[in-house]
Amino acid sequence: MPIKVETFSAAGCGRCAETRDALKAVVDEFGAERVQWLELDVLKEIDYAVELGVISPPAMAIDGELVFPTLPPPERLRAELTKRLKAER
Repeated sequence: MPIKVETFSAAGCGRCAETRDALKAVVDEFGAERVQWLELDVLKEIDYAVELGVISPPAMAIDGELVFPTLPPPERLRAELTKRLKAER
């Protein structure tokens, strides 16, 4: 089962879009069979976002856990995914 990466953003958020593209490129390096990328509109998924503890977008959850309350630099995401994939073995 792939790791699920969920990004929470708001429509029209330029900062969200710019950072999100760089992070999606990191996820794509691992392949869809290992890491699944999901983009969620925080306003449409407000109940789920609140449940996870998202205070303001952009934010990122991994496997249903808020790991990054703000979007991380690409190298931090890469390190976190690498760690999780190694732990699965």
